[in-house]
Amino acid sequence: MTTALPPALRPWATQLSLFPEDLARHLGPHVARLSAAVGTLRPRGEAEGGEPQGYDGLSRRGPFERLLVSEWLWALEAPEELVRRAAFGELSFLKPAFHQPQGARRTVVLLDVGPDQLGLPRIAHLALLVVLARRAEAVGAAFTWGALQTEPAHATHTGLGGTSLLAWLEARSTVPASSRHLAAWREALDLSRAPEDVWLVGSSRLGRLEGSEEMSRVEVSEPMEPSAHRLTVDVRPAARVPRSVVLELPPPADCVRLLRNPFASRQAASTVQSRDSDRRIVKFSFSGDGRRVLLFSANGAVEAMAVPHSPRATVPKPRRIHVHAGQQVIAAGWRSSGGLLVLASHRDGYVMHGQVHTPKGLRKARYHAADDSQQPALARGALPLSLVSWVDPRGQEHLWLKDGKDRLFSLAPPSTAGTSALSLEEVGVSAMAEVRSRPLCVLRPQSMGAGRAIISRLKVLGEELARFVPLNARHGDAHFGYAPSGAHPDAGLLAVRDSELDWRLFLDTGVSVITVPEKHRVVGVVQPPAPSPPGLVALASDQRTFYFLSGQPPRLLAVATNRVVQAAASHGQPVLGWLTRAGEFVLWDLMEQAVLYRSVPEATS
Repeated sequence: MTTALPPALRPWATQLSLFPEDLARHLGPHVARLSAAVGTLRPRGEAEGGEPQGYDGLSRRGPFERLLVSEWLWALEAPEELVRRAAFGELSFLKPAFHQPQGARRTVVLLDVGPDQLGLPRIAHLALLVVLARRAEAVGAAFTWGALQTEPAHATHTGLGGTSLLAWLEARSTVPASSRHLAAWREALDLSRAPEDVWLVGSSRLGRLEGSEEMSRVEVSEPMEPSAHRLTVDVRPAARVPRSVVLELPPPADCVRLLRNPFASRQAASTVQSRDSDRRIVKFSFSGDGRRVLLFSANGAVEAMAVPHSPRATVPKPRRIHVHAGQQVIAAGWRSSGGLLVLASHRDGYVMHGQVHTPKGLRKARYHAADDSQQPALARGALPLSLVSWVDPRGQEHLWLKDGKDRLFSLAPPSTAGTSALSLEEVGVSAMAEVRSRPLCVLRPQSMGAGRAIISRLKVLGEELARFVPLNARHGDAHFGYAPSGAHPDAGLLAVRDSELDWRLFLDTGVSVITVPEKHRVVGVVQPPAPSPPGLVALASDQRTFYFLSGQPPRLLAVATNRVVQAAASHGQPVLGWLTRAGEFVLWDLMEQAVLYRSVPEATS
């Protein structure tokens, strides 16, 4: 986040906070200069007509019939002072108010991503997006933007966020902007309605497109000089005098960062990168209660990070455990009272990093398996193993983990004699979580036969007499999800797969069935604010696009910048997380449709 901007850049602090501080300082002067050239988006006033509706404050200009009564006292007491004040514009007049046309005001920005504007001109585009987004926000107008050569149905962005900016940076076209492209956007956004604040950003050719009349334009060009490292920007508002701005560009290395990934922070060059310094996130999982995200690094470290409550929130320093050389991380978990736990294999047993609750206080723990067949397995490509914790009324903490082969293991309480047992408790476990302070798991249907379950079951862990709740679903894949209300009395919001494409959502009022399109992978379930029904979060076949699937038409949630290798939704809060092949990790707010946290691999040399 940008925390130390100069005072002159504070008006754009929210938008510039998307970028690392060094890039925000490079971009900030461009933003300030372009903002002065663009001007403010003034509220609709007297010039736009409308029905008179009383008075709205004071003004230094106006006819004398609207002069304040108190000002007329000068005519009686000091007529010469009245004349002087009138000459120097110091008199106060009543400012009339007008009833404005109904309907939300909106700023629309269409950017040329064709061959004329590839490369350095896009830095000016980026600064201009910051300017126009803040300009619209200042008067409460909606902000809609997109790439001119793309399909409006798939590339219309509202607001300014990291995901939308990265999608725009990747939207490059070899086709110059044409009247056909503009006509498609005019129809999709209904730009024929007035009043509108529409901006075309690109080369001078945009002014010759049919339909661009009455639209504001920003023309960006690169000087044809070998040593020039600047841009010329001509701002041509629809109803104002054009202004020209020259932008001196930042150093070439920073220009490359702005054009490739402006959200990556810069790391000092190092000739040797040790294993301990390799902090790339290779996998992640949400904690048992869904309130923390556990990050597994390439160097063997595990971090428990609090999920930010808003895009502008400061992320507290995460709790971190680094296992010793020769150990392998097997599973990790987080307790609100007790902190981070990491289970690692060590020689012929397992050691717990972190302390376990007992009636006599916190204690270290070691574990051993009865034989090789009862050892947790790390399946290739599987999610990191998760630990779920529960403290009974006596103060004894009980722990369970699910391995890569869908087996549930229980970890016995710490023993004074040495190691404790790690024993197999269930097989065919598709999901495990802590819901309403109780650990739960979903068991897949078993094979047919006498005494075999043919539907999924919910098992409540930790009770002396095992309690099972039948779930009428015959496939077994399951996801626990977030729901503020209306969820299943035992499991909260729960989605269980019934067939190849059908999923059942278990609610307090019954069961809802959702059909998932082919080649879509379900990664979570969530209950959005009313009136939207609960639904599934699914990753499309392109391995980048996330959709919300419910009884209503599918809704686009987010688009990743690269192929997604892992994705999961929390069941403790409306947050979706994903990790891309390029190593970018993102937390996405499913309610606000905004990036909460982003981590990108840092460049090394």
